[in-house]
Amino acid sequence: MATLLHLNGPPGIGKSTLASLWADRHPGTLDLDIDQLHPLIGGWRDPGQDTHALARPLGKALAASHLGSGHDVVMPQNITRLSEVEAFEEIAHARGADFREVVLLDDRDAALARFETRTDDSAWNRHNREVVAALGGADFLGAMYDALLEVLAARPGAVVLRSTAGAVEETYAALERALA
Repeated sequence: MATLLHLNGPPGIGKSTLASLWADRHPGTLDLDIDQLHPLIGGWRDPGQDTHALARPLGKALAASHLGSGHDVVMPQNITRLSEVEAFEEIAHARGADFREVVLLDDRDAALARFETRTDDSAWNRHNREVVAALGGADFLGAMYDALLEVLAARPGAVVLRSTAGAVEETYAALERALA
């Protein structure tokens, strides 16, 4: 049975890093990093252009297609609206696939600091840092963290894993154990 593995968590917590490792170590798995879709959409650098509204449906279509062909998907995506998590779960189930949900967490202050210390200097991450700063910086990220905890409270089946900065292989091993 195919599986959609949703790695949720605050920005900068290590979701994309773990998803990349997961896909590398599970051949045929689609690493559906929706953030990588944004630069494919014209006008993505324009602060007034909400590419999230365009990228998320593309991500849903990619997930549905890959799961429908019997292959796994790992999706590193911060989702702080319950209805969006449920929409991805419905896509998996509609394709006869399993839905597994893992939330990577660190202490609130540490999680916020990790966003600021990201080493990825891609055009998307530079843009993302500018957008976060314009929306309130640490206050905005704190509100996202709190909203994630609210979603988590409504998802009792979600697995919570502590993500410690720099402990990539240890966190990956914990992910493997949690999903075994």
